[in-house]
Amino acid sequence: MVFPYMRNCLLVIVLAGILAGSVSVKAQSVADIVTPEFFNGILDQADASCEGRNFYSRAAFLEAVNSFPQFGSADDIRREIAAFFAHVTHETGHFCFIEEIDGATRDYCDETYTQYPCNPDRGYYGRGPLQLTWNFNYGAAGQSIGFDGLNSPETVATDPVISFETALWYWVNSVQPVIGQGFGATIRAINGDIECDGGDPAAVQARINYYTEYCNQLGVDPGPNLTC
Repeated sequence: MVFPYMRNCLLVIVLAGILAGSVSVKAQSVADIVTPEFFNGILDQADASCEGRNFYSRAAFLEAVNSFPQFGSADDIRREIAAFFAHVTHETGHFCFIEEIDGATRDYCDETYTQYPCNPDRGYYGRGPLQLTWNFNYGAAGQSIGFDGLNSPETVATDPVISFETALWYWVNSVQPVIGQGFGATIRAINGDIECDGGDPAAVQARINYYTEYCNQLGVDPGPNLTC
């Protein structure tokens, strides 16, 4: 039997539990979610011969996150982390690759960006977790993070913390603003019509597969609008 005064006590306890639960979810840090098991579960799928296995690490990622406190501030931190690592997994082959395959043979110099003049002796091909490309991205990222992106773009492939910082820099500036529109919008923010609008349906589906897998691991619904 529950007496009236007991009902009030129970209500207070239930409400306290609900509030505590909501606070604990919101108070989760990136480090709480990106556990060694989660990070290494991606890394361990790379072949033992992959150069990225000795370059990318959870410690380097978390150190880089310290410079970008806005990372993980989207509507659901777990969903944002799942999206970020889905793209990283696709771009690097489970942390296998540091640099774009045959990237040095490709021209990523856009001379219309006079603010970030290309060094003719340097290449601005894909490097790092999100494969930073183009002189204007290397220049802007370098200014923001604190390295010479135009004259020493190779830093992104030799310093693992800076490498993750460039990925997070691109993410919070170009991807995070659209994440509320669904995962599909993040694909478009990263690779545009190269993959979206029928450009490369297989690549789009691969990113979606990684995203839904990581959402399942982190216990969060992937939400709507997954494709682009």
